[in-house]
Amino acid sequence: MSVDRSDAAAAVRVCGGCRSELAPTFLACPRCGRLVHAETLKALAADAEAAERAGDHARALAVWRQALALLPAGSGQHTRITEKIQALSARAGSASPFGAGAGVGATAAAAPPGAAGPPRTGWRKWAAGAGAFGVVLLKFKWALLFLLTKAKVLLLGLTQAKTFLSMGVMIAVYTTIYGWQFAFGLVISIYIHEMGHVVWLRRFGIPATAPMFVPGLGAFVRLKAHPATAGEDARVGLAGPVWGAAAALIALALGFATGHRVLFGIAYFGAVINVFNLLPVWQLDGGRAFVALSRRQRAIAAGVLWVAGLVAGNATYFLVAIAATFRAASAAGAPAEGDRNILLTYAGLVAGLAAIMLAAGKI
Repeated sequence: MSVDRSDAAAAVRVCGGCRSELAPTFLACPRCGRLVHAETLKALAADAEAAERAGDHARALAVWRQALALLPAGSGQHTRITEKIQALSARAGSASPFGAGAGVGATAAAAPPGAAGPPRTGWRKWAAGAGAFGVVLLKFKWALLFLLTKAKVLLLGLTQAKTFLSMGVMIAVYTTIYGWQFAFGLVISIYIHEMGHVVWLRRFGIPATAPMFVPGLGAFVRLKAHPATAGEDARVGLAGPVWGAAAALIALALGFATGHRVLFGIAYFGAVINVFNLLPVWQLDGGRAFVALSRRQRAIAAGVLWVAGLVAGNATYFLVAIAATFRAASAAGAPAEGDRNILLTYAGLVAGLAAIMLAAGKI
């Protein structure tokens, strides 16, 4: 196994054990087996163990991942550190109700066909919307509180020039079609979705880029290391829709508080975007979640999707439900025993996002 290094073009090194010449990309001496980065690995191990003793699991995971990149694949040290990363990852992932490389956490966001329809009148319809909103609060109150306490974290991505500028371009493009208020609100909700991925990637010690936006397609975060387990990958994937659902809920709450129709439009289409990202295919968040689900759990998720589609009356649900049904019909890649927390989070998102659509669509 090799690793990219800034000094890859430097002079050939010499093994500290047998004095053999080593190519810059070697991680171990092919003659005596001595690790090229032995001293660095000792320092990283000490740092990681200190972080573990202090209870800083995110720091420990990040350091152990650095060490893993300096070890040859298949070596005993590589195996032991991989097992340690998996154990720490399981501990970090179980500490939150979220249950929650190449690119990851891509938020698909095709331009919506319209911000909102004509206002509906009548106290019965308003009461129905308020009732659905109450259901949303009950289902997502923990997500809402979590998002509100992470306001400081949300500002981190905006300090990155590429994120800030790409957001500006996307807002400008959508403004020409839907107006600045709807464009601004929708892009901010997508940004919150992506920051959900970033926060959980940091929790697992996985380095990643800040969100990048592409008008008409959405946004994405690019990983610089791979998740250690399917469960870890699924939790990172679902963190985006969880945070996105909370963003839609905030827009909905502000809509009820102020009466501005555009906020209901932002909440509705924000929910639609997050439902679409639950599609269990490719690199979408739902695809990452389904990897951690057994065949039976996939069937349950598909059933919840069909019911939610009938209740919400939105075609996006049926698209996701069809894909989920096909994934459930095939046992390919499904673990014998799936992750119950991932199933509960996925089903909760499906139901909660449907409630947001109902509440926003009644106004």
